Amino acid sequence: MASPGQRGVALFRTALEFWQLGPCAARTRATQFPSLLGCQRRRVSCVAGAAFSGPLLASASGRYGQNSAMDRLLGISQPDSSLTPRIPSVSIHKDEQDLLLVHHPDMPENSRVLRVVLLGAPNAGKSTLSNQLLGRKVFPVSKKVHTTRCQALGVITEEEAQVILLDTPGLISPVKQKRHHLELSLLEDPWKSMESADLVLVLVDVSDKWTRNQLSPQVLQCLTRFSQVPSILVMNKVDCLKQKSVLLELTAALTEGVVNGKKLKIRPAFRSGPSIHCPSPAAKGLDTQSVGGSKRIGWPHFQEIFMLSALSQKDVKTLKYLLAQARPGPWEFHSEVLTSQTPEEICTNIIREKLLEHLPQEVPYNVQQKTVVWEEGPSGELVIVQKLLVPKESHVRILIGPKGHLISQIAEEVGQDLMNIFLCEVRLCLSVKLLD
Repeated sequence: MASPGQRGVALFRTALEFWQLGPCAARTRATQFPSLLGCQRRRVSCVAGAAFSGPLLASASGRYGQNSAMDRLLGISQPDSSLTPRIPSVSIHKDEQDLLLVHHPDMPENSRVLRVVLLGAPNAGKSTLSNQLLGRKVFPVSKKVHTTRCQALGVITEEEAQVILLDTPGLISPVKQKRHHLELSLLEDPWKSMESADLVLVLVDVSDKWTRNQLSPQVLQCLTRFSQVPSILVMNKVDCLKQKSVLLELTAALTEGVVNGKKLKIRPAFRSGPSIHCPSPAAKGLDTQSVGGSKRIGWPHFQEIFMLSALSQKDVKTLKYLLAQARPGPWEFHSEVLTSQTPEEICTNIIREKLLEHLPQEVPYNVQQKTVVWEEGPSGELVIVQKLLVPKESHVRILIGPKGHLISQIAEEVGQDLMNIFLCEVRLCLSVKLLD
């Protein structure tokens, strides 16, 4: 009879084979469950279900699964660590996640901690960078703005150091928040995060030629108000630049030629003037920080500069130096904590990410999500049923797609992401209905 470790390896290999099949073949292995919603085939209602087999961990504690955080808290023996990832997974059970968040940290005597806030304009790549640093995708990522709707917390724990990442929504102005009826959290959360920060990473999308030559007015206001917090400039998406020489010019502009108190030996390429200075539409009509009567577009108090692509794991590893910046002090969380989000919040955010990616214009912003089933199946799989409610029949047709292909694709992509987060089989059913 195979040992538990051998069965785990076999399951892991099966998962890899499943991923290698590709979307088309994977779809043939999808499982639909319209009976969960009692759905009928109607013009304004559609159900897509998908099952994703991953490294299903046989339950040692009977409920939360082998090598779960609960097992470690209870002192249950673990399998060979060479067969299990070092990066914690997230429990599918809200009560376990809640218990883990309040559990006393298992910190060593020489523990160190660092709270890092990620700031930047919308779509600068903050969530992408956070996911890469954490080693798992727990924050939603999309090319559309305002994917992150409120502050989210991630935890990196390595040896004696713990780094707490505060992934904030893109900084916006009060005018924009009111004009587009956005949540108040998009306006307030970045400022609240700065109050407890030990370090701030300011991300700039260098691929956006309309905004890259200046820090946004809101970022500058935040840096000025919390000038006592050390800051680092992260120039993101450098892989999108055809001419790397632009990076030197941008560095001069975004730092005002000063880094860590030293003057840079770079001739600034951007000077105030209509032909060079191109503020984004969101910056027009707003008060910005001024020095000597001239408009400030950079921050001369950055301690360091990093140039990277948040999509590259190799590039992101350079930011692991954050662990060395951690200061002596008690940990805030147990080492098995990866994020403060509940399992349901993670799922809802990932689904919204896919809606933003696949739906045009304003359609995804008008979708309301309602989770109606969240339970563990008889074999330990996670069963999720979520309703997607839309205001127009035309939106229903768009979201379903020709022959139901789009909603099936969304369910498939979400299931794959959730499998990697929860490390268990995921059965997801999405239904699309018209709002009453």
